[in-house]
Amino acid sequence: MKIFCSRTLRIFLLCMSAWLLCTGSNAAEPVLELSFSKQQQRLARADLLRHPDVRTIEVPADSAYKQPMKYRALPLLSILRDVRSVDVLQFKTEDGFVANIPTALLSGGAQPWLAIEAPHAPWPALKAGGRSAGPFYLVWLAPEKSGITPELWPYQITAISEVTLLQNRYPQILPAASIAPDSAEYRGMHIYIMQCAACHQINGGGDAKVGPDLNLPFNPTEYFQEGFLRRYIRAPSAVRSWAQMTMPEFSEQVLSESQMDDLLAYLRHMTQRR
Repeated sequence: MKIFCSRTLRIFLLCMSAWLLCTGSNAAEPVLELSFSKQQQRLARADLLRHPDVRTIEVPADSAYKQPMKYRALPLLSILRDVRSVDVLQFKTEDGFVANIPTALLSGGAQPWLAIEAPHAPWPALKAGGRSAGPFYLVWLAPEKSGITPELWPYQITAISEVTLLQNRYPQILPAASIAPDSAEYRGMHIYIMQCAACHQINGGGDAKVGPDLNLPFNPTEYFQEGFLRRYIRAPSAVRSWAQMTMPEFSEQVLSESQMDDLLAYLRHMTQRR
């Protein structure tokens, strides 16, 4: 009787261990959430990797890894049913970075793909001791055709949804009503939206929670000399550096001098808009 009970107990424990391993594996399976008026889905990585449109692609100038990379990937539009009536796609990531990408950029020749990190072929870590860009990463095969900047390469993506324009949802980022739409201040606001809003809010307005608000309690144009502020935007680590720093460099290829002028004009103007 004791032998039978002991054997039965061992079998039971082995079955429980196998069950726990299976459920633990399923619980850990990365999921991409899609939230659109015509499409609500949660797509598991394993299912995405089995999609018939999955291909191995080569990205000649990868934004995150700063080198050519190969990925198993899907054309982004192959998993989105209909975005013709959508103004902006919002990509949320694990660390609070939020990329708002106009849908017009998707069909401009830049070729957006959703790279998927296979569990048996993990990608390199982005920095020593850190994570990779996976499990889901938006990459572009020809970014130069639509002026795709590094802020439009979100990685560690958790969700994609449809949103309206940032300035419509957060009117506190708008310049004063007396400012002309073709002014440097307005152009600067659009540069902020494309280049800075992925990490920074203005007056508490915005989706991201990575970097500090650019106007509350103070604006960087108030506590930086302009020359150092320009240097900081171009190469942050050349002005100040710390281990957790995540702000990228904005070269002249990404942010021209005239665009820099417009961005600073907008920031200076916003000091009067708190």
